[in-house]
Amino acid sequence: MTSETLWYANRATGAVCLVLFTVVVLLGIAVRLRTRLPGLPRFGTVTLHRTLSLSATAFLALHIAVAVVDGYVSIGVVDAFVPFVSDYQPLWLGLGTVALDLMLAVLVTSLLRERIGHRTWRAVHWLAYASWPVALIHGIGIGTDTGTDWMTWLTVSCVAAVVAAFGIRLAHSARAARRTPAALLCTAEGAHS
Repeated sequence: MTSETLWYANRATGAVCLVLFTVVVLLGIAVRLRTRLPGLPRFGTVTLHRTLSLSATAFLALHIAVAVVDGYVSIGVVDAFVPFVSDYQPLWLGLGTVALDLMLAVLVTSLLRERIGHRTWRAVHWLAYASWPVALIHGIGIGTDTGTDWMTWLTVSCVAAVVAAFGIRLAHSARAARRTPAALLCTAEGAHS
């Protein structure tokens, strides 16, 4: 494979990762809100979230492998897993490494969910929310397509979708928090009557 082919493959897999991980985040929020997607039962949303997470992880592995194999810039295996040690763009590549390490923690704990318990799994799973913007900043900082019209629109669309979904998630949590004390108060008053 030529260096030019690897360069295009790296760019393409990076863009695909952005889209896939954006959809994974959106599905994760939908699962948390118990949203049912049209045409799918509730468990279908969970299954789609898990399946797409694995697909996105496979594209991420391909993205990293292509970056390491491509001889145009020197990115080693250690650079892919240890943040900020690369000679090539250490900040931007390091942010990608941080996002990868966070996602690996989420992946490993998800695979071990039954053994580690729901509470531990959920605490670590919150790292997925942190990994997405870190990976996004990595792509903006190191991506050679940053600033092109198509990549700008793709990035803006992904950010808008995640911000909107996260806003809905926060509004839902705020409404639930306001209802909970009132429900507890009514229950307590009913018990004293």
